[in-house]
Parts: sequence; structure tokens; C-alpha cells
Amino acid sequence: MANIKQQKKRVKTDAKRRQQNTMFKSSLKLAMRRVEQYVEQNDKEKAITALNNANKKLDKAVVKGLHHKNYVAKRKSRLAKQVNELS
Repeated sequence: MANIKQQKKRVKTDAKRRQQNTMFKSSLKLAMRRVEQYVEQNDKEKAITALNNANKKLDKAVVKGLHHKNYVAKRKSRLAKQVNELS
């Protein structure tokens, strides 16, 4: 642990931020899994609403700096393609 007062504060805020980022990443993965789950069940209406939610979370991940924009674009494209293939 650091001896400098400001660095001690920084360690605390870093730990809090890391926990929040972990929670957000977990909810993002869950949102993407829900889309895939509804696609498997052939429920297009629920899949579309889940896709909108997942897209919102993916966009927020880019803004927060948790994921690269190309990673997010790839995920959004693949999920949308799965939903669009439903009858």
C-alpha cells in the first residue's frame, strides 16, 4: 500500500470502479445470452426487445471504455442477424 494520501484514496476508488465494471460486464453478457435464448425458443417479439436492451448495453460499454468499438459492432451484427433469421 502506498504512503501517499492521494494514492490511498485512488486505491479505494479503483477498487470500487473495478467492481462496478465487473457487474456491468456480467449484465452485458446476460443480455446477450437472453437474445440467443429467445432465438432458440423462436420467440421473435421477446428476441427483438432483448436485442434492443443488449444493443443499449453494448453501446454503453464503448462509452465506458470497457470494450472496443469493433468488438461491439461485431456482437451487435451477429445478434441482429440471428434475430432477423427468425420467421
